[in-house]
Amino acid sequence: MLCLAVNYLIKEGHEEEAANLLRKMVEPTRAEPGNLLYLVHRSPTDPRRFFFYEQYTDQAALDAHRASPHFQEHMVNGVFAFVESREPAIYELLN
Repeated sequence: MLCLAVNYLIKEGHEEEAANLLRKMVEPTRAEPGNLLYLVHRSPTDPRRFFFYEQYTDQAALDAHRASPHFQEHMVNGVFAFVESREPAIYELLN
């Protein structure tokens, strides 16, 4: 299992637009065959900060997620235009 944790800082003035696009990612991502968990969080003290916590069965499932139409539409052609900084980290489950 892979865990993806990502911190995003959104450019000032684009917080709500980004939040709306991120909301659109939740349902289709959770329906992906290899997705185990998909949570998007927003800081209660800084509306520009978002945190993703995602779990996938394996690298192939994560790759399929990144190639999905909803990822391309809402992230690549949407949220990424508003990102000031992005800090991703991938982890593997210890057994």
